Amino acid sequence: MPATLDSERAAVVVVDMQNGFCKPDGALYAPGSEAVVEPIVDLVERAREAGVRVVYTRDVHPPGQFDGNHYYDEFERWGEHVVEGSWEAELVDELDVRDEDLVVEKHTYNAFHGTELDGWLTARGIDDLAICGTLANVCVLHTAGAAGLRDYRPVLVEDAIGCIEEDHREYALDHADWLFGEVETSADVTFA
Repeated sequence: MPATLDSERAAVVVVDMQNGFCKPDGALYAPGSEAVVEPIVDLVERAREAGVRVVYTRDVHPPGQFDGNHYYDEFERWGEHVVEGSWEAELVDELDVRDEDLVVEKHTYNAFHGTELDGWLTARGIDDLAICGTLANVCVLHTAGAAGLRDYRPVLVEDAIGCIEEDHREYALDHADWLFGEVETSADVTFA
């Protein structure tokens, strides 16, 4: 069933489309992430034409972020990646980031954790989110789940969500659809 989002109450959330994940020289490059750059560019363009706000997230880690942590250490799990101030941490050049867009720097998988995202959306009366980006079963899933738990309507745009392996993407989308959100193709997401 197509998802129609009210342009005045919606935002497109583009998760972590950064050089470190989307470009072959990135430490955590995944071809599936690079493959969704163009569908995301197209989705954002359609959203802008309808007056929908755009949010970009950036996964950024200060060099010593995990030093002394008890348990949570992404560098131990994934290796050093998207370090603050590096080329890897920058959004890919193909994205048309504008002054009116919100760019959220996050330090965990969840773009709501310790950021201004919730307050920014609430202040603008936004309650529907078209979510795209990468990785499906990591930052996209945790951000979409956090949105659903905060009473936003998360619509995951399946052909604009990157992954390492296709079964990871299928799991994440099935889980989101079952538990807290909706899954649609970009062709079935409209802004009115």
